[in-house]
Amino acid sequence: MKEQNKGGRPRKELNQKRKYQVNVKLMTGEYYFLKSLAKSAALPINDYVRQCIKSSSVMPRITPEENDLIRKLIGMANNLNQIAKKANQAGYNTIRTEYLFLADSIDDLIDTIRNDSKNNNRQQF
Repeated sequence: MKEQNKGGRPRKELNQKRKYQVNVKLMTGEYYFLKSLAKSAALPINDYVRQCIKSSSVMPRITPEENDLIRKLIGMANNLNQIAKKANQAGYNTIRTEYLFLADSIDDLIDTIRNDSKNNNRQQF
């Protein structure tokens, strides 16, 4: 025997059901700001927030390794300023090798920071 169609909406797949709920408390100003953003996008607040979640990315905190690299970069920048001062006082030719070495070190460190941040930071949905 055939199963009789009872009519109505077909059942959703498990991966299509929205079964989790997140409650967020907002101040009055935050709520009305969110409401105006949703209205300008011509969406209900729930759909607007869902789209924001899908299209956003959050920068995580700086890791201790990245913090160490930034400190090294600051130290190198200070050294570069001292070299520039020496170059102005004594002439560029006497400081040239020290400058080139430090400039290469700074470039390498910046590349390391960029590569680490690309690999670790953003998680897209």
